[in-house]
Amino acid sequence: MPPMEYNQQQQQRTGGGAPPTGAKDLTAILAVLICFAAVLFSVLIPSSFASTSSNFSILHQVPEGHVGVYWRGGALLKTITDPGFHWKMPLITQFEPIQVTIQTDEVRDIPCGTKGGVMISFEKIEVVNRLLKDHVYETMLNYGVQYDKTWIYDKIHHEINQFCSAHTLQQVYIDMFDQIDDKMKEAIQIDCTRYAPGVQIIGVRVTKPSIPPTIRRNFEQMEEERTKLNDVVNTVFHALRYIWCLYSQVLIAIEKQRVAEKEAETQKKMALTEAEKNAQVSKILMEQKLMEKNSAKRQQEIENEMYMAREKSLADANSYQAIKEAEANKLKLTSEYLQLKFIEAIANKSKIFFGDRVPNMIVDQRLLGNFLNRESEPVTSSDY
Repeated sequence: MPPMEYNQQQQQRTGGGAPPTGAKDLTAILAVLICFAAVLFSVLIPSSFASTSSNFSILHQVPEGHVGVYWRGGALLKTITDPGFHWKMPLITQFEPIQVTIQTDEVRDIPCGTKGGVMISFEKIEVVNRLLKDHVYETMLNYGVQYDKTWIYDKIHHEINQFCSAHTLQQVYIDMFDQIDDKMKEAIQIDCTRYAPGVQIIGVRVTKPSIPPTIRRNFEQMEEERTKLNDVVNTVFHALRYIWCLYSQVLIAIEKQRVAEKEAETQKKMALTEAEKNAQVSKILMEQKLMEKNSAKRQQEIENEMYMAREKSLADANSYQAIKEAEANKLKLTSEYLQLKFIEAIANKSKIFFGDRVPNMIVDQRLLGNFLNRESEPVTSSDY
């Protein structure tokens, strides 16, 4: 419909007359207010992480876990701001929040060819990384905001292809699959340390690659056969283990029997040794007692011999004394000596006798004469 006809129809719907002047002024004021509010909203409301492309705001916000990076006229500024509200010049200064906490980048659909020429694909590889705050300016200056594309996404593609081309499908899919995480992390970290020291690789998680269905079926069959073989091996292993347990129990029983025999033999030897020791001790004690008895006997014999010798000596001495006394007495037996002794014996008597026969006894010449005559006779051997 032409504009003229459209205006005529609108005028007919509103009564066919021109709009009032007050309505035009109100419409213009509302339009100005709306424009002013839009400009104020775009300038004063801080730009958030979701609206980082807005360059018209003066007040902007840096979220937690990020730092603010600024460009002026396309040149990177050295100013790095912390989380919070900050001011910038609209339209002249551009702002981007850069995450400096741990983040996970997912690299998907990575095709590669193995050493044998089989094409496989890694559906997803996760790289846990972090950009160090002290190296933000250097990293942005050398590699821009998309630094992770260069050192993570592209680097993962490169390292996966290098790894696959150097190994067979068996190694990649089964034998060395548990080593891919560490190898990827080490390879990426070496280049990042050399060229982008601000990028720190914390870990790499690699999912199982997708292989052609026919080859996967072969691997599944191999795995089934390996599982069956493992079951057979486990069964044999358990049987051997059971046999070994029985054998160990037999060996233990035999060893216990040997130990018991050794203990019995040892006790027997100990008993024999103890008996021999007791016998030797008894023999030694008996010999000691015998020696003591012999010593006592010998001592008694010596004492007896000494006693006999002493008694013999005394007897000989007494005999010799008696002989000598006899010889001396023989020499003394003279009449004069006997008369002297008789007179001395009479004179020494202190007793006094009274009676009419006392003088006859004392002066009995007949008795004295007989005694003297007898003493004057020579002595012969028969007198003894």
